Amino acid sequence: MVLVVVFGVALLVAVLLSGLAARTVLSTSLLFLIGGALVSDGFLGLIHITRDSEMVSVTADLALFAVLFTDGMHVSLPKLRANWKSPARALGLGMPLAFVFMALITHYLVGLDWTTSFLVGAVLAPTDPVFASAIVGRIEVPAKLRQLLNVESGINDGLALPVVLVLIAAAGPTAGDAEASLTKIALELALGMAVGITLPLFVNGLVRFRHLGAEPKLQPLLPLATGIILYALCHLTHANPYLAAFSAGAVLAHVSPEAQRSFEPLGEALAELAKFAALLVFGALLTPQLFGALSWGGYVVVILAIVLIRPASLLISLLGTSFPRREKLVAAWFGPKGFASVVYGLLVLQSGIPHAEEAFTLIAVCIAFSIIAHSSTDVPIARAFHVDGPAGAPAARDGGAPCPRAGTAETEPVHTRGDTLPEPFIGGS
Repeated sequence: MVLVVVFGVALLVAVLLSGLAARTVLSTSLLFLIGGALVSDGFLGLIHITRDSEMVSVTADLALFAVLFTDGMHVSLPKLRANWKSPARALGLGMPLAFVFMALITHYLVGLDWTTSFLVGAVLAPTDPVFASAIVGRIEVPAKLRQLLNVESGINDGLALPVVLVLIAAAGPTAGDAEASLTKIALELALGMAVGITLPLFVNGLVRFRHLGAEPKLQPLLPLATGIILYALCHLTHANPYLAAFSAGAVLAHVSPEAQRSFEPLGEALAELAKFAALLVFGALLTPQLFGALSWGGYVVVILAIVLIRPASLLISLLGTSFPRREKLVAAWFGPKGFASVVYGLLVLQSGIPHAEEAFTLIAVCIAFSIIAHSSTDVPIARAFHVDGPAGAPAARDGGAPCPRAGTAETEPVHTRGDTLPEPFIGGS
């Protein structure tokens, strides 16, 4: 019950400071991370959470599922087909480069074996603009820039997961069964995709029956019920829940735009709650002992991962594109590590591989530093694009005039978090 009280207090403080956070470097995500660290055994000792606690894995799992489900609803297949080249470069070249570069510096500066080093690289490869929402959530930021970051982050979680699972199998005591593990992983991913597509189609078919259908006040609960059933089915059948969540959200938005629009306020609120709960629990793991266990070489790797590896990898992938130099630099900087990396890091920790503890320590510190760096710089950088308010809201909260919503390519309305445009876009996890 102490944890519930702590979460309630942290939520109240975050809500009261959210207006200030929208205008300054203050971050509500960072508040929960710091709050979790302060009440943990490392400081005040109000809550007792360990790395192997089931609460850690469950909250991170739920948060990632909720974020991917709601973000999947922001997918617009026509827009994705029309503007796929730059995101494809980021995913097809930038992400593999970051993966390889991260493995190299981990091996040579931390001393982990090659398999574990590549595993660390795979875990830290996905990006998460949830922690840079002033960039992807503001309609005045150039549309192409937001699209690039949204598409990249919405897909790279699913791309990284098979690599993470294969490397865990290769690094573990049953490495000789890698072929069987690869087959199992492929089946889980395929089943996740199948369940994620089939379930919303089935639910949408039920709604079309003559005597069935939700009254308006209950309509937002229809996607929620679909998500709950999907989550349970995935864990019962061992289907991949993250691929299923993103697929289901995308299919649901495509076949039932009215359901997507009615669910969006509730879905975004639930995803925020899940995110805050996971951050609080993850913050409780960030004890002085954790930071003390990381070598100086590990801290160098963390800094390079944030300020060099991601920026250099994405800049290389964007060579020859039409992005202006400033937009390339912004896109290169905003590669925060988020819930996918938390969940995958916990998979590493619980896998029993020889260097699981060392790998998780490096991953956890890197995620913490990334959240601090990216969630506290998004508002100042967004203001360079003359941003005064979040997407879908009347402009400047600090007394300025409303920002234009249309008129140029850079202010073209595009669906992002908090917007209410009729046609969904694509969201990042």
